[in-house]
Amino acid sequence: MARIKTLFVACCALVVLALSGQSAWPQSGRTIHLIVPVPPGASTDAVARLMAEQIGRAQGVTIVVENRPGASGMIGTEAVSRAAPDGNTLLMTANTYLIDAQMRKANYHPVTAFDPICYLVQSPAVFVVNSASPYKTLKDMLDAARAKPGELTMAAVGPGSTFQMGFTTFTRAVNVTMTYVPYAGSAPAATAVLGQHVTSAFAGYAVVSENIKADKLRALAVATMKRIEPLPDVPTFDESGFKNLEVDNWFGIVAPVNTPKETLNQFAGWLKAALQDPEVKAKLALQGLYPVGQCGDEFAGYIRKRFDDYGEMIKESNIKAE
Repeated sequence: MARIKTLFVACCALVVLALSGQSAWPQSGRTIHLIVPVPPGASTDAVARLMAEQIGRAQGVTIVVENRPGASGMIGTEAVSRAAPDGNTLLMTANTYLIDAQMRKANYHPVTAFDPICYLVQSPAVFVVNSASPYKTLKDMLDAARAKPGELTMAAVGPGSTFQMGFTTFTRAVNVTMTYVPYAGSAPAATAVLGQHVTSAFAGYAVVSENIKADKLRALAVATMKRIEPLPDVPTFDESGFKNLEVDNWFGIVAPVNTPKETLNQFAGWLKAALQDPEVKAKLALQGLYPVGQCGDEFAGYIRKRFDDYGEMIKESNIKAE
């Protein structure tokens, strides 16, 4: 009996030693899946890949970016909400995930089904037309819209996105009728303008920046309170005479609810470090993306507030899911 007891104690000691020698999560060889619920090419996708590349390089872990678009982002979002809270599956998301579930039947709650990690970056919204368009200013386009009610079209991610809300608020404020054309992402919406299938588009600067630089798209206005550095000559909606129109477009990473706190903190540390990397900053700036780095409880509080804010906007604008 004494011998058995001695063997038991020895085994316990070996287990403790083995555990103490383990490195912090994640263990080497682990693969982290970062789900992007929109098509490739969108701002959400671009930020996800930039973060995955930088963290993989700096931390020596493997982060696989997986695009799972559909149902305005709800398919990929639901998949992550059902994933095990073990730190192996994360969701790269945008503010629209707080909106979609308030307009459609969702099998998850965007606030309670996830643990927020970090609010990473924000992207200003830009109103663009094809460079061949006759509209040189926002006023030119509005004059044409008044002359031809309903004929001019505007593409944007949606329905139910902040872009649609901004469009609805804007057209009501200026008393014009334009037709909203929803797309699965900002990149397809911008492509529709390039192909002259629609008159205009409302998209994040990160998506349209290269085509603006290449003079394929013309920016008529930015939906920010101040002009943005990459487009110093493009006026804000406010400067164009349309007060208080600001469309927020932000990107962050969340995990399935009940993910261990230490895992969330480790991810937050990695993401903050990535945002401070000079190369990452330069790449973000080129796309018109601005680092925020708001993590943990602060990000959680922001999410709760914006969820309520968007709910009020949906009711006031009487926006319905299509």
